Amino acid sequence: MTELPDCLYCRKDQRLQDLMIEIGPMQVSTLYLFKEQTYRGRCVVAYRAHVNELFELPPSELTLFTQDVARAAKAMKAAFNPAKINYGAYSDKLPHLHMHLVPKYVDGPSWGAPFAMMPEPKQLLSAVDYADLIARLRPHLA
Repeated sequence: MTELPDCLYCRKDQRLQDLMIEIGPMQVSTLYLFKEQTYRGRCVVAYRAHVNELFELPPSELTLFTQDVARAAKAMKAAFNPAKINYGAYSDKLPHLHMHLVPKYVDGPSWGAPFAMMPEPKQLLSAVDYADLIARLRPHLA
């Protein structure tokens, strides 16, 4: 058996649970709700296999990953009605392909500017509020 890389997305360990809540599987990815909710409804789409760059995907997988990102963004638009969704693919310190989907609202945090990856102070919610966001999103993922 091959050991998993020391990657929170691959191991799905406490590091991941501290940052995100799994919403569910997609075609080739997993959708997560980011716990830091300065940008209400922020999610992450993480590719299931351990790769770091888009160009590492075979064309068919790249298409499916892009479809997963688009499907999640469309669901976020329907559920939360942001003015714009920002996309961020950062993995300098976490070499695993994932895309941040960040809803932006007019007159909201960072409107007209890049979103802050880890804003301070952190906007953490109650378990009930996280469940509500996920419940609002899920019907639009079908």
